[in-house]
Amino acid sequence: MGTEDPHNVSHRLDEATAQRLIERLESRARDAAFCELFHQYIAALNLPDPARVLELGCGTGAMARALAARPDFSGTVVGLDQSPAFIAAARRLAVEDGVAESVEFAVGDAHAVGLDDECADAVIAHTVISHVSEPAGLLREMARLVRRGGSVVVFDGDYASLTYACPDAELGRRMDRALSTVVYRNPLVMRELVRLLPGAGLALTATLANVLAEIGSASYFRSFAETYAPMVVASGLLPAEEVERWLALQRAAMEDGTFFASCNYYAYLARRA
Repeated sequence: MGTEDPHNVSHRLDEATAQRLIERLESRARDAAFCELFHQYIAALNLPDPARVLELGCGTGAMARALAARPDFSGTVVGLDQSPAFIAAARRLAVEDGVAESVEFAVGDAHAVGLDDECADAVIAHTVISHVSEPAGLLREMARLVRRGGSVVVFDGDYASLTYACPDAELGRRMDRALSTVVYRNPLVMRELVRLLPGAGLALTATLANVLAEIGSASYFRSFAETYAPMVVASGLLPAEEVERWLALQRAAMEDGTFFASCNYYAYLARRA
């Protein structure tokens, strides 16, 4: 497998790995603290009524479905993702959630969507820019797709801040770094975004900053650890026995109420310059 970001190559994953990521995306979407970060930036957009919103790299469509289900939203959410498996899940889950009439999903490359210029009132990249091959290219595509006066939102984490407490501090540091390396192609991209936006023809209008932390108990970071720790082993970054010991320590902390994990997340809101 190597250290290739699995989300960057989601369209080429085997069925079992794709299903593991689908389960992770849906588990994340059920986490109240994480979802609150999404609704926080959505509330800042002042979307028209009705609105056409485009989400690039929509995964299983969890955020598109959450937007469509908001009582203050009227319009259509269009989600695109390069993974046919993710899009199949998105369409099925939209029906199950009762929002199929308000969402559309299609397979597509976030760097070159193929839709008309200025076709959306808002364009969202939610935990996508950390995975893509060309962050600047993604931003240029978002700028092309949004109408004048519309909004672009880039939401993602600064994954140098991703950390799990570990009684073996050195093992903890190695695992933090290994997880960041395996899961994210661009773990530090949010630090560069303020420089990249003007080059894409976008002007920053607002930023939102949050720490997502779980202390004592775990749900968001439990799913993260269980999903991605095996990929650290597959990548060869750390030996299996070290990863299994780290996982055992995390599970024990979850059971006895001594768990701690956190990561910084940011939303950048912008308009066409």
